[in-house]
Amino acid sequence: MPYLFLAPWLLGAIGLTVAPMVVSLYLSFTDYDLFNEPRWVGLDNYAKLFGDDPRYLDSVGVTLTYVGWSVPAKLLLALSVALLLNSLRGKGQAFFRSAFYAPSLLGASVGLALAWRAIFDTWVDTPDTALVTIVLLSAWQFGAPMVIFLAGLQQIPRDLFDAAAVDGAGWWRKLASITLPMLSPVLFFNLVLETIHAFQAFTQAFVVSGGRGGPADSTLFYTLYLYERGFTEFRMGYASAMAWVLLVAIALITAVLFRTSRYWVFYGDER
Repeated sequence: MPYLFLAPWLLGAIGLTVAPMVVSLYLSFTDYDLFNEPRWVGLDNYAKLFGDDPRYLDSVGVTLTYVGWSVPAKLLLALSVALLLNSLRGKGQAFFRSAFYAPSLLGASVGLALAWRAIFDTWVDTPDTALVTIVLLSAWQFGAPMVIFLAGLQQIPRDLFDAAAVDGAGWWRKLASITLPMLSPVLFFNLVLETIHAFQAFTQAFVVSGGRGGPADSTLFYTLYLYERGFTEFRMGYASAMAWVLLVAIALITAVLFRTSRYWVFYGDER
């Protein structure tokens, strides 16, 4: 009986996730243009990625730069605003929480990206600052991690801060010795989630850059180049290989984050 109720989800997972992944893995070893039968080429697609495609390496560099700037900026803003909102008392608290969360409701929408492009029109057309605009757009939508941080802050026992105040601890001391250690599991959760999302960023770069990663490939995100190869040039086998490299890279980075978390993430039973 349980499997009967799970059947719709299982069918969706197999038909919409597992099966396409298996097909994609097969296509990554082929030369496939969507119109003719796939032709087996072995590891040629993967060899070309790292040895005969400078734009691919450029897309990797742009994506790593974006992740390296956008994730810390977004988490720092989210934590700062969460700390501010947690200190608020009174009727205005709910309003400010909703106001700060509102930009995240827009998600990675085309309309928002178009508005952002119009606001930063001069920056977008300059190679040195085009990527900065997309980083700012990502950081501006800090509502989701902010809410998670806020929930974590509200779970920290108040008597810890009272005891620290009696001992003469100031705001910074409380932040370093109580807030951040107690909040480290939430920080780790947000870090993993936002890192994965940053590697998958597409809509903002597609709209802001005009769909080509410009100017001068300064916003050529990995996912944008994958889309270009697969759906503009119809090199679906090559795009599939790119997708699997991205999957493995995200898995490895996530594994490293989990591996290093033992040194800075503290849970209740460890304190």
